[in-house]
Amino acid sequence: MKRENFTRILSFSIILLVVVFISCNSKIDTKKETEKINQLMNNWHLAASVADTSFFDYLDSNSIYIGTDTTERWTKQEFYTYAMPYFKKGKAWSFKTRERKVYVADDGKIAWFNETLDTWMGVCRSSGVLKLNDEKKWKIMQYHLSCTVPNEKVRLFVELMKGNELQDSIKKD
Repeated sequence: MKRENFTRILSFSIILLVVVFISCNSKIDTKKETEKINQLMNNWHLAASVADTSFFDYLDSNSIYIGTDTTERWTKQEFYTYAMPYFKKGKAWSFKTRERKVYVADDGKIAWFNETLDTWMGVCRSSGVLKLNDEKKWKIMQYHLSCTVPNEKVRLFVELMKGNELQDSIKKD
């Protein structure tokens, strides 16, 4: 084998080994990302509780907020329009986290969570999806808040909801 060919093969092999080594060692630190997301969500809830408008900065520009009412499916701008009067009064809402589970996708670019909250509505649950943006910051893509109904009170809840035209029309669709 000519020395020139040997040098090419050796160079290629070294480059290949470096690439393999880097790719094997570039695992996502899910514990670290989970901590970041927990901190983000805690800060987001805190911002709402003190009517700090930085609350809206946690939402991606294409985010969706789904509230407890069947009509509450808002884009970021729609949610801003709805919620801003509460923030201007200096009092929005206060959600305190009881428990949260965070999951990070293998590629480290998407995460999702579910949480149980103490709220003025009683115990609520929420779930959401976050995306790691180009600046390596997590942004909320979707947030879904729901009230909980104990199983033994579901029949009462169903009775209470009868006559809710929007609720009834959704069932028929």
